[in-house]
Amino acid sequence: MKPNRQPNILFIMSDDHASHAMSCYGSQINQTPNIDRIADEGMRFDNCFCTNSICSPSRAAILTGKYNHLNGVKSIEDHLDGRQMTFPKLLQVNGYQTAMIGKWHLGHGGDADPTGFDYWNVLPGQGLYHNPTFIDQEGEKPYSGYVTDIITELSIDWLSRRDSNRPFMLMCHHKAPHRPWQPSAKYAQWYEDVEIPEPETFHDTYENRSQAAVEANMRIDRDMRESDVKGRPPEELSALEQKRWKYQRYIKDYLRCVASIDESVGRLLDYLEEEGIADNTIVIYTSDQGFFLGDHGWFDKRFMYEESLRMPFIVRYPRVIEAGSVTEAMALNIDFPVTFLDYAGVPIPAEMQGRSLRSIFEGSTPEGWRTSMYYRYWMHLDEHHNVYSHYGIRTERYKLIYYYAQALGTTGSADENREPEWELFDLQLDPYEMNNVYKDPAYSETVVKLKEELHRLQAEVLDQPVAEID
Repeated sequence: MKPNRQPNILFIMSDDHASHAMSCYGSQINQTPNIDRIADEGMRFDNCFCTNSICSPSRAAILTGKYNHLNGVKSIEDHLDGRQMTFPKLLQVNGYQTAMIGKWHLGHGGDADPTGFDYWNVLPGQGLYHNPTFIDQEGEKPYSGYVTDIITELSIDWLSRRDSNRPFMLMCHHKAPHRPWQPSAKYAQWYEDVEIPEPETFHDTYENRSQAAVEANMRIDRDMRESDVKGRPPEELSALEQKRWKYQRYIKDYLRCVASIDESVGRLLDYLEEEGIADNTIVIYTSDQGFFLGDHGWFDKRFMYEESLRMPFIVRYPRVIEAGSVTEAMALNIDFPVTFLDYAGVPIPAEMQGRSLRSIFEGSTPEGWRTSMYYRYWMHLDEHHNVYSHYGIRTERYKLIYYYAQALGTTGSADENREPEWELFDLQLDPYEMNNVYKDPAYSETVVKLKEELHRLQAEVLDQPVAEID
């Protein structure tokens, strides 16, 4: 049965915004006062994870509520087949006004354009930071200005034209702070005279870890382009000094892009207050996955390591959520659509694999709530980042990862000298995941139990394992 007042839903998602660059999550490198308003007036999830840390697959999971092997978007090269069921379609046929504005990144043309939206206006592919082109139902149109500001203005414009007698669901998707981190003129000088602290694992040497970590092409010192750091480091600098120079150039532009998003969030929250609809609007702020901010000496994501796996997820809904709430309950991106449908009073399709977070929003974690989650990254040895395909599980204390490489059966390929590898991290004793204890005899029983749980979860989500080699 539908509630008397279906809530509005404002879903704000950035691209590559790590939770440790948000002050409500304790950031040591920046402040995000407007984003913090959502957490201060609502709930912060400290254990929200993506099921595949790469943008298109995460976006597809959020729309469909399904893992990528079922929704068909395993990599950034895959397009979403819009003929399948999505939560915007279900909201649309149940009285909601729906809109999608900003980064889509799930293909265009054929069955790939956004479906289930009364209005959509999206960036082609990654889109541009400055003077971008957008695509809507009528075709391509150039815009002047900075992309974050344009997305915000388009969002507010659509909200101002809505039917105030019907609920709405708006997906406001920012391009920022995605590579190549080009800030607006307004924030271009921020942090100019500030030395941004380096993360604890900045000088990671990848000892006692998988070969996958060694071979990944995501190192700040070695793999960043001139376009990433907007120039070349002075030649007189040592190798270590050059690495630090590149980090400062990278992280400052990243944080400048975040500053524009924070301003955007403030404008949207102010609009809801001015319209008198804040109390009946669920506001979500999240990102499509985490990101390495110099952690392990890296940029980018993809790995199942914490900085990449963890998503920021904060929600404000004054009617039911106690201000300043924090939860340790484990949430996944496939839970988002199920939660929205639950609050809208719309029946949840059996094909959706997530669980509603409604009880958690309202202060009660259901009995039997998940204490483990399954992850799979499919883009084996992509040409730019060279990250191995892998799958694994994370429990409340442990993380088990399997890099299956040669087990794919690629004899004669570049993988023939890459042996499958396992990693096990005790997150309680090793929160930065620096010490692989998979072969430590003290963890032998833990390995057996974790593999059993891995197989259980894999079967539960209808995924197929590859040959596992110890």
